[in-house]
Amino acid sequence: MRRRFGVEYTLAGMDLLLHRIGWSVQVPARRAAERDEEAITAWREETWPVVKAPRRTWVPGSSSTTSPARA
Repeated sequence: MRRRFGVEYTLAGMDLLLHRIGWSVQVPARRAAERDEEAITAWREETWPVVKAPRRTWVPGSSSTTSPARA
């Protein structure tokens, strides 16, 4: 936009302008020819569960920053 028309917009501003004139997000009509289905399946089975695993939101124990009392 800057090179062509000499004006600058943020990404959100561009999105708004393009939607106003009826443009939408473009998606591929077909999958890439280079797509390796075996590699995708292996990644989905091995790596994704590790990435997707729920994180612990709390840790059991004392919330005190000092040393625990000695018995």
